[in-house]
Amino acid sequence: MRALIETMRNVWKIQDLRKKLGFTLVMIVIFRIGAAIPVPFLSPDALREIVGEGSIFSLVNILGGGALANATIFAMSISPYITASIIMQLLQVAVPKLEQLAKEGEEGRKIIAQYTRYGTVVLGFLQATGLYFGLINAVSNPGWVSFLTITLSFTAGTAFLMWLGEQITEHGVGNGISLIIFAGILSSGPIGAAALQRNYVHGMLGQGIFAIIGLLGILALFLGIITAVVWIQQAERRIPVQYAKRVVGRKMYGGQSTHIPIKVNMAGVIPIIFATSFVYLPPTMVGFFWSQSEHPVAMFFKFLPQKPWMSIIVGALIMFFTFFYTFIQFNPIELANNMKKNGGFIPGVRPGKPTSDYIFKVINRITWFSALFLAVLQVFPSILQYVTRIEGVWFAGASVLIMVGVALETMKQIESQMLMRHYKGFLE
Repeated sequence: MRALIETMRNVWKIQDLRKKLGFTLVMIVIFRIGAAIPVPFLSPDALREIVGEGSIFSLVNILGGGALANATIFAMSISPYITASIIMQLLQVAVPKLEQLAKEGEEGRKIIAQYTRYGTVVLGFLQATGLYFGLINAVSNPGWVSFLTITLSFTAGTAFLMWLGEQITEHGVGNGISLIIFAGILSSGPIGAAALQRNYVHGMLGQGIFAIIGLLGILALFLGIITAVVWIQQAERRIPVQYAKRVVGRKMYGGQSTHIPIKVNMAGVIPIIFATSFVYLPPTMVGFFWSQSEHPVAMFFKFLPQKPWMSIIVGALIMFFTFFYTFIQFNPIELANNMKKNGGFIPGVRPGKPTSDYIFKVINRITWFSALFLAVLQVFPSILQYVTRIEGVWFAGASVLIMVGVALETMKQIESQMLMRHYKGFLE
């Protein structure tokens, strides 16, 4: 604890770092102020009922820190930007022109970032239109005026958040978009604490001493989940690589040993977002067209996400998307070819196809572990609520994965700044 306090003092001693932290905090405060500005023609009370029915809106509401349930201008949060970024990553694999741009360095990345901004605005307007018709029961005066007001407000709010995130990345501590999502999820913490208090007061955790034991057990479980997520986020498999010696002119190059670090969880939170959206999409679409229908098919899809056996399907989808997204990002054949060109080889493995097969086998094994972990992490709250009847369990799944991941990345950014100035950082 003493070392942590000393480290925090050292952070504020560095003028440049102090300015970056101050700028970041100001931007986050602006974000939270905007998350409280209401949009005309929307009823917050009606929205809270719709968002709480287990639809795709609940995921958007989590990422926005409850902004959707409160009918504010930041209701969509930064989710269109996330979607646009994922689409651009997938297109870089399918479109040769974009793949070439991605390999051109800083200039190519700037062009791709510009395309992502345009895509964010377009997807933002489309998502705002879908939200308008999906939340039509919460609109006070449906019509062209309310349609334009709500959709343009939502789209402008997302565009402003995108700009805010870029400012934090450029002038703050970095990871601007991630920090905005982090701040939004963290703002839901008091709601989770209030739900836990209600469970304690109403005897859901037991009576007398058993209630205290139950409360301490929940808190210990929360800390255990955070510890497990930190462990997985930091874990990596290091493949040893040896470079052969070669003489160029009068100089000798190579001969050194290094390694290829492969993160255990390369897919991050993307599989959880994909799988959750996939499961919530059918009841959401049914709600668009048969919101008041009592037809058995409509009622089945409406309460589909609340079925206990849906946890198994969600877990299977998460595992599928983990493998899919991991191998979209990581190409063992390209890595093996680059190693061969530079005279590198894995000890005991021949260059070329045997190397790519070996790397594929390693990635396949660690991805199985990552996929199982992500699946358990996401379905755990549903299983816990179903078994114990405790309500408001929010500290698992995408929320805790994003919070821990962003916190670690931000600490690494601050760590690098402090080490440049000969200070000890947080991560020792």
